[in-house]
Amino acid sequence: MFAKTTLSLAALIAASVLVLTGCSTGSPAGGSNDSAAVDQEIGLAGTQDQILDISEFCGTEPIKVAYADGFGGNSWRKITRAIFEAEAAKCSNITDVIYTDAQADTQKAISDINALVAQGVNVIVSFTDGGEALLPTIRKATEAGVKFVPIIACPGGEPGTDYVDCVSEDVLTYGKGLADWTIAQMGGKGNLVMSGGQAGNPYSAAVYEGVKKSVAENPGITLLNTEMGDVPVDTGWEPGKTKQVFAGLITKFGQIDGIVADYGGGSVGGVEAFVDASQPVPPWSANDSNSFACLYYEYKDTQPTFQIATESSRNWVAVPALHKGLAAFNGVENTEPSTYNLGIIEDSTNPDMMPVCEEDLPNDAIISSGLSVQDLTDLFK
Repeated sequence: MFAKTTLSLAALIAASVLVLTGCSTGSPAGGSNDSAAVDQEIGLAGTQDQILDISEFCGTEPIKVAYADGFGGNSWRKITRAIFEAEAAKCSNITDVIYTDAQADTQKAISDINALVAQGVNVIVSFTDGGEALLPTIRKATEAGVKFVPIIACPGGEPGTDYVDCVSEDVLTYGKGLADWTIAQMGGKGNLVMSGGQAGNPYSAAVYEGVKKSVAENPGITLLNTEMGDVPVDTGWEPGKTKQVFAGLITKFGQIDGIVADYGGGSVGGVEAFVDASQPVPPWSANDSNSFACLYYEYKDTQPTFQIATESSRNWVAVPALHKGLAAFNGVENTEPSTYNLGIIEDSTNPDMMPVCEEDLPNDAIISSGLSVQDLTDLFK
């Protein structure tokens, strides 16, 4: 039975005491077996089919694990949490699975991590939305013996020293791949917008760099973001906010000929903004989402310019991240990739790669997540 706990004020106070008294240099409860430590492979690149079975990394010692989310307020985050918890359930010696949600507040993310260390958590996997601002806290957790593994939004620092490793896709390649497809649909000219999540998050910033690489190769493209601070448009990764933001962009710029987004589930709000404004919906690339695919089929006859392409939403990176944390704690070698190469998996312009809309699944389902149809249905009841 897992203990899925919410951090209390007492735990937060205890975390503060831990930091102030310098106790972070000790080992957490049930601390790791340092004598069995082995050097871990850092920064390996590869593909999803190289992910191994968790039984190789469970060990036998009782272990507490946690998923420290920087923001838990959308479907992608809920699915990723469910994947993490399902994977942890496969190790009988994992005694506690704890979840925290920093609610897009970096200071809360810091408090959450400190509190997890105070509770004696051995392995923390975290979507580190706060980026480099979290590094001092991550380092203290590592010094305390915690095996910390960031996912997606790598926080800088030195993997292998400041934390075990960071598990993500090749973000620059991801952004460039989506932009290349979108620009091709635009005929190499016109106004392009890239939308991301909360302002300043390192993941969207990295995707944006990939988009800019593609734009640099296509002089006929105007990247409208350069007129808005040269950063990704902040949609909060939420459909409602995305709709409001794109309504404003349509009013501001008039003509928008292509979109690259780093969240397909939120993109549905943007599509609705174009429809409500009686504007043609432009070619749109993102990561996969059932609602995004189904929306394509809803509008494909009335919106001929609306074509979509997606890459995997890669919620499954939580799996190798947990494996790496367990392997480091147990002194077991882990050779799984930490950087995953992704490619287009859906393309409405290619008859062999048409978007997949599962009408019996909730709109928020992500087909490439690895969860079963029943799991996805149950998750969004």
